[in-house]
Amino acid sequence: MPDFLPLPDRSPKPRAAGLTHVIDTGLSTAEVGGLLRQSAAHIDMVRLGWGSAYVTADLAEKLAAYRAHDVPVMLGGTLTELAWLHRRVDELCAWLDELGIDVLEVSSGVVAIPPADKAALIERLAARYTVFAEVGEKDPDALMAPYRWVALIREALDAGAQLVICEGRATGTAGLYRRNGEARTGLIDEIVHEVDRGKLVFEAPQKHQQVWLIERYGPDVNLGNVPPTEVLSLETLRLGLRADTLAQFHPPAAEGG
Repeated sequence: MPDFLPLPDRSPKPRAAGLTHVIDTGLSTAEVGGLLRQSAAHIDMVRLGWGSAYVTADLAEKLAAYRAHDVPVMLGGTLTELAWLHRRVDELCAWLDELGIDVLEVSSGVVAIPPADKAALIERLAARYTVFAEVGEKDPDALMAPYRWVALIREALDAGAQLVICEGRATGTAGLYRRNGEARTGLIDEIVHEVDRGKLVFEAPQKHQQVWLIERYGPDVNLGNVPPTEVLSLETLRLGLRADTLAQFHPPAAEGG
């Protein structure tokens, strides 16, 4: 990358802040190769969305493509929820080991896993893997009080989750957001006030959501559910290389300067 412009500080990978988590909803292995040749330096984690990994014919080849570019992969939480529902958690773990995946998501967005059971599942899996927990409702009409978000996030971290993903869905229309995609600003601010922001990943698939979060919390905010086609776009937002955030990071020069 050229270096003639003064840009905001951006740590190289592996990063502890300013993470970009990408959702793979069914990319082909060839598409993965193209994505990574262009954007691997800007991708900190890929989540194989929902249960898509379960039906991907060339999954081993696809995982190899991600590994070749040092991009970690985790399975979507839907598979963890189903494994818990059907009492197949040991079988899920055996599959993870076979695939060579050591990161997974524990969520309860579709299967109503009681909070105590979810915490126990996180603790169990965290003994073997890196666990990212997800908190929040997938139903856009289900409103959870901010104090409840905070309590569930703390429970997940206490149980051993490395990071907590704040639900926004792949559409950006639930959880942190209203049905129209507008951010629930009061909710997000209260979560950040109570929990170390470095422990949170905010799902933000829509550009205006990414812009709002970057403007509010800075370029090192952790963002998730980023579509593969939006990786470079998001990086330009973090660096003020796009009109939406340019003035935030590149204030006008003083008159006469």
